[in-house]
Amino acid sequence: MDNLARNFSIYFYPRYAATHHQRRFSYSIRYQVYAEELGWEPLNERRLERDECDNYAHHCLLEHKRTGDIAGCVRLVVPPAGNRQAHLPFQLHDIDITRSDNLSHLTQSKVGEISRLAVPSCFRRRANETGKPFILGSHNPTLFTKEERRNFPNISIGLYLSAIAMVDICKLDFALVVMEPRLQRHLKRYGLMFRQISSTFELKGERALYELPRSELTCHMNPQILSLYDLIHGELDSQPWQGKSQMDDRQYNDPV
Repeated sequence: MDNLARNFSIYFYPRYAATHHQRRFSYSIRYQVYAEELGWEPLNERRLERDECDNYAHHCLLEHKRTGDIAGCVRLVVPPAGNRQAHLPFQLHDIDITRSDNLSHLTQSKVGEISRLAVPSCFRRRANETGKPFILGSHNPTLFTKEERRNFPNISIGLYLSAIAMVDICKLDFALVVMEPRLQRHLKRYGLMFRQISSTFELKGERALYELPRSELTCHMNPQILSLYDLIHGELDSQPWQGKSQMDDRQYNDPV
């Protein structure tokens, strides 16, 4: 096991959110980031951020081992076959698809969209906070060690690899994601070769739609990233949950 995967395994555990209780962690973290911090979603009394795509999404969490706190979340939206009312998140926006033959046969293809990646502010290192302890909350203050904080930058790539692992575990044909072009360039350095398939558009900043075929999930990863991917894939695939080969016909419809 390479150093990156070894260090990651010391501090973090990828967890499939199989229960309503676990999925609420995702909704709560997303609310903190997208509603309270960024102001991209409206505030609400429940302090949960949800949409209809959550009813047919696979949710992954990243657990900080020492504290048990959730360091981040991501989802892979997989519309159930035959449900014409279900859609992928990108379809809610007017996006000019320019380069993908796959999307012209969307109903015949098995496709998932990666979205709603969120990391709580206490697990993000800021330039002006270097050397300062992170505090999770006054109700139960947690001081992170210098070594723990040194590994916080690996949270985001761990979440992306979790979502990509789900694409393989679910045996989908390819993954989609809407993201900033600069993020795509950053992920490319890790060997995640997402291809831009739309014109850029405005959505809380400049965005574009990208695709990654399942056949190319890992073939461009450098050895350290591949070792981390194999670790995450193995952890998620070993956990009990429904619908590994395809999304379960039933939907979550979590109560709120």
